Amino acid sequence: MLADKCRKELTERILPFWNRLRDDENGGFYGFMDNDLNVDKTADKGVILTSRILWFYSSCYRTLGDEYLLDNARHAYEFLKKCVDMVNGGVWWMMTYDGKPTDTMKHTYNQAFAIYALSAYYLASKDKTALDLALELFHTVEDKCRDDVAYLEAMSEDWQIIPNDALSENGLMADKTMNTVLHLIEAYTVLLEACENGESAHIEERLMFLLKIAEDKIFNGGKNCLRVFFDREFNEIGDIHSYGHDIEASWLIDRACEVIGERRFMAKWRFIDLRIAENIYDIAFENGAVNNERENDKVDKKRVWWVQAESVVGFVNAFQQGGDKKFLDAADKVFEWIETKQTDKRENSEWWGEVDFDGKPMQTVNMVNPWKCPYHNGRMCIEVINRNVSL
Repeated sequence: MLADKCRKELTERILPFWNRLRDDENGGFYGFMDNDLNVDKTADKGVILTSRILWFYSSCYRTLGDEYLLDNARHAYEFLKKCVDMVNGGVWWMMTYDGKPTDTMKHTYNQAFAIYALSAYYLASKDKTALDLALELFHTVEDKCRDDVAYLEAMSEDWQIIPNDALSENGLMADKTMNTVLHLIEAYTVLLEACENGESAHIEERLMFLLKIAEDKIFNGGKNCLRVFFDREFNEIGDIHSYGHDIEASWLIDRACEVIGERRFMAKWRFIDLRIAENIYDIAFENGAVNNERENDKVDKKRVWWVQAESVVGFVNAFQQGGDKKFLDAADKVFEWIETKQTDKRENSEWWGEVDFDGKPMQTVNMVNPWKCPYHNGRMCIEVINRNVSL
């Protein structure tokens, strides 16, 4: 069963790797490991990394039930609290190894991951202070990060707009991105699950707004894909197709619709998400894995760790929503690629960040960095286990 394989991957490779990175001296988890498996114990700790680790251990505890997982989640939570700006609100971008802000940018994407993590931690621990902080950040986003069109992205410590270098790529400078909208949807979905008071209606209303933005501005119905980068007025810039974000969105948006529970809304997005998954299957699934992206007429065929993890979940979701077994077979093939090519077989290691089309490690992404974390591959395992996927 695919679920059994994912349980083994989670408990025998991913969890042992991240358990060893717990920093008991300075709090949180170490922020950097190179590809020779050397840990830099004084490296800065990304707030996104901290949030994702908190989400990971909270969700592992809810799935596996081992008490040490909740203890590791609590350990990450204590460090994340240091990342909150008690004067101006929100979380900073980067911290020193011992918990002082070193990059004070406020980014909506970063706020979203903190909300996501805190909501998951509340669901695991029932610690009301975590939910209170998640709601505080939700209100900060809604107060500080919106304009007349949708959501702003990069801001200074005191919430003045700055260039969006952090989420712009491919030689473009984007004011707004699909990526931030997607992860606000993700965060608000789990916050809505966690919230049991009068805040629920407000959270649901904002989640519905984000889904409307995704439908009207981001989804390209003519090409069955998601637009990636936008100007301030949400006009598309560049010609980019991010295969990994498409397949990730196809299941995250389905999950959001399920939590909202409105049937016509669910049916509409299920139809859209199946079109997105079908398109990725047709144009990006090649040689047992999913290619990275297309920019203009050039396809980047390297295999990125998070793209493969999200492809397993996205293809499983497409099978469960639509019933076409080719998607389940694709998920199994991608997992086989992960087992044989993406994972690093050295003792005490985890997954290569990038390998080439034939599976040779590229040494371009360090084993741990502010973006390389157990969020994607750990979530793949958790999702497949909880969906009880068999072949």
